[in-house]
Amino acid sequence: MGPEGAFREAWAQRLGAFRTSPSAFMAGADGEDLGRDLLSDLRNEKLSEQTKVSLLALSLEYPAQLWPDVPAAEAAATSLLDILVLLPPRPSALRRPLLLAATTVLASGGVLGPTSGASCRLLPLLLGLATGRDVGRGFGPISEQRPLQATACECLRELESCKPGLLGGFLGLLRSQLGQEGPIQPLSLLLALALRNTLVVQSRSGAGLKGLLMAGVSSTGSGTWDWTLVEEGHAHLQPQAPCWPATEEGACGLAMLEPRPEEVRELRASVAQLLDTSYLLTPVAQAQLLWLLGWALRGLRGQPPALFKPQLLTLLHAVLALKAAFGEALFTSQDEALLLRRLTLAAQHPVLPMPTHLFYLHCLLSFPENWPLGPEGEEAAPLLLGPQLCRGLMPSLLHDPMVLLSRLHLLCLLCAEDEEEEKGHFQNLQWYLEELLAGLRQRAALDGGPRALATLCFQASYLVASCLARQPMVLTPLTQGLAQLYQARPVLAPHFVELLDRVGPELGEPLRVVLRQEVVSRPGRDEALRWHLQMLAKVAEGDAQSATLSFLQAAAAHCAHWGLQEALLKVCRALLREGGGAGLADLLQALARQLEDPDGREHARLSYILLAHLAGPKLGVARGPSLAAPALASSLMAENQGFAAGLIVQEALAPIQLSVGPQRASGPLPVLQLQVEALEPVYSLELRFLVEGQLYAPLEPVHVPCLCPGRPAHPLFLPLRPRKPAPARLEVQALYTTPTGLTCHAHLPPLPVNFADLFLPFPQPPEGAQPGFFEGLWDSCLPKGAESRVWCPLGPQGLETLVSRYLEPFVVVARPPTSYHIAIRLPPNSMLLLRLEAPQVDGVPVALRTDDWAVLPLVGDYLRGLSVTE
Repeated sequence: MGPEGAFREAWAQRLGAFRTSPSAFMAGADGEDLGRDLLSDLRNEKLSEQTKVSLLALSLEYPAQLWPDVPAAEAAATSLLDILVLLPPRPSALRRPLLLAATTVLASGGVLGPTSGASCRLLPLLLGLATGRDVGRGFGPISEQRPLQATACECLRELESCKPGLLGGFLGLLRSQLGQEGPIQPLSLLLALALRNTLVVQSRSGAGLKGLLMAGVSSTGSGTWDWTLVEEGHAHLQPQAPCWPATEEGACGLAMLEPRPEEVRELRASVAQLLDTSYLLTPVAQAQLLWLLGWALRGLRGQPPALFKPQLLTLLHAVLALKAAFGEALFTSQDEALLLRRLTLAAQHPVLPMPTHLFYLHCLLSFPENWPLGPEGEEAAPLLLGPQLCRGLMPSLLHDPMVLLSRLHLLCLLCAEDEEEEKGHFQNLQWYLEELLAGLRQRAALDGGPRALATLCFQASYLVASCLARQPMVLTPLTQGLAQLYQARPVLAPHFVELLDRVGPELGEPLRVVLRQEVVSRPGRDEALRWHLQMLAKVAEGDAQSATLSFLQAAAAHCAHWGLQEALLKVCRALLREGGGAGLADLLQALARQLEDPDGREHARLSYILLAHLAGPKLGVARGPSLAAPALASSLMAENQGFAAGLIVQEALAPIQLSVGPQRASGPLPVLQLQVEALEPVYSLELRFLVEGQLYAPLEPVHVPCLCPGRPAHPLFLPLRPRKPAPARLEVQALYTTPTGLTCHAHLPPLPVNFADLFLPFPQPPEGAQPGFFEGLWDSCLPKGAESRVWCPLGPQGLETLVSRYLEPFVVVARPPTSYHIAIRLPPNSMLLLRLEAPQVDGVPVALRTDDWAVLPLVGDYLRGLSVTE
């Protein structure tokens, strides 16, 4: 290793320790010397420019840590400028990073000001580079002109943002450079920001533009820098990020400015010049430019916004911002119809990227004329968006979920408007809407289907219920369809509960009735009993207690598990809140005798005692004591409230954190290693795991006697029993006792079971028999199995590192560094064989065979993701 290699290794160690904890490193012994050593090594002529550029990157990321006070920042900026000036005139990769570093140090260190020598050196230099005067005259060759100009404009824009009004005296000079050769986008954004800030500063001080937009009046930067406007405009301005401007005049911080006629002409010419060059800017830069100009012009009296109209017809992404700012002063009804038609056509472009397509749909939904206005009961403004215009924007089951929901929102707007206009159009739109929702429900009803399909179905149902809440012709078939969906797949009960919590009474009340009828009409002994009980606890009402009690009596005989018994008692408590009755009292007595779980029997007995001895108001307080409940006069009842709380299993926030630890590839079954951390003392902890669907056999609970914060906990081991080699998600519940003696249960975040967590090694063959053992497995996969080839990216790591890190336990034959033969056993009775061949420059070809073709997509995703996890 040469001297520079040793130097880079030493710096790599220091920077690694610094990036791990910058504050801790700077507080140590080496912290004071880091900034000084960095500046010293930048002067070292023996180091390459690439090494120096990497050192400058640190000054751009952590300037405040390297030079924390004003004197240190001033000295650092001066040193960086000295290095910049001393560079030879040949092309160099250091000029632009040095400019950026000096600007960053001045801005972050609070050094920028008239008393700073570094500021007085840097500002004229940046202005000269931005206008092209200093390039080729002893500072950089002509070949670096455009990159240096762009960098200088970006640096000036940063300094102008820190000190609004800094460039107010150079508006004419910047404007004169706009039509000449050079980078258009950086200069346009710099001029727009400086113009906006100058207008704000002058409006606050009550002064005019004073001819600042004329090139002959502006300073050239050769003399003393004018800091007058900076001092006047030192007040905080709003950020540059584009947003929808507020409609109030004072929201943008501008006082009304009345310029003279000659100043108005110069201002209009400057704005028109910027708008004419906006076609050459990127979409993001165009949006920022229009936002800056629109915000500035709002504070000028007598300044018509018609300047923006030619640009808006092509820059549709800025329509809503300017329309919200100027309203009818900018757009006529013909303009609105034209803009809406352009937006609609743009959203229907066949090769439009999905993010852009979603943005155009958002613009259509946010267009003010697409929202019927007016109080309820009065005639609303007509909707500009019609069925003919949106024929190509109808939602389809083939669309991406986000696109489908956005298009469905448009369809709901059309249905809400068209009902009042033409019955024929409304019936066609309603039929299309019902067919779409029916298709979503059919996909959600597929047994074992993806969770995303069910989520999309309920999102669409909520959207329709929100937009069409007052249209029974739409809500009635929606209610019936949701009831059929629950009949087909009761496992979606949590989704129904969440939907009922969110929708209004227009859909919520009839949906509760049909779901309650659907639940109580079923036998109480099938495997979906826990879902029926969860649903019944949400929809149970006192008016229909007889059917509900009959269902509960039939279901009680099949509630052998603690969770089912708790769900059954939860339904009883819901009925108890509705007032109870003789039938409920008989059921609670029976449960107090026949439930197997002693806690369940005590809960049932307590509920029966409360029902038998308390009247309605006191019964409600006893079942749900809260701060809002009236205080009870009886001290005995107050004691009973604490007694009842001690007997009930209460729901609480999770007192522990659970995470998946390193994989253990051994034994007959895959074992998930769990790391547990206690946030508060916990006793008699029982963790219960549930896998949705039939992918895994039921999992045994894990018991922990005691957990205390601050004490290291032993890892927990959860054996998995997969019925298919597929990843899954474990729902986790915790049942535990608190130090005060209360029994609580909590829901923990789901735990992922990745495909690699299921990997198991084959028994090790005798020494020397490994090649024959692997070839025998390889030949046995065909013809019933499947064979494929996958490209596995390596990234910065080599093949040996990848194998040792992820696949070491499964290697049967190793011929490093050229090839590896890997055999993986996938429970319950499948296998995966890999041949990793000679690595290429950026990856390694992998031949694979398996006796289960269904795992091929999982294997491909796993191999391609190995380099991403680096």
